Amino acid sequence: MVFFCYNGCMTNKETAIKVIQDMPDSVSWEDIEEHIRFLAAIDKGLEDIKTGRVVPHEDVKTSLGNWLYE
Repeated sequence: MVFFCYNGCMTNKETAIKVIQDMPDSVSWEDIEEHIRFLAAIDKGLEDIKTGRVVPHEDVKTSLGNWLYE
């Protein structure tokens, strides 16, 4: 999986290295982890969309409405 492209598509490893290199030297381990996890979640969501593993918006609204008002 590839998170996003800078100059052409990059591997996950290349993307992680680039993201970390672009962060300030004072970045914490927690900030690095949070940023990488955020990008991984975006990548997973895009993959879910491509493969059709989604729930239509109207279905979510109906389910949420039923859950909230029961």
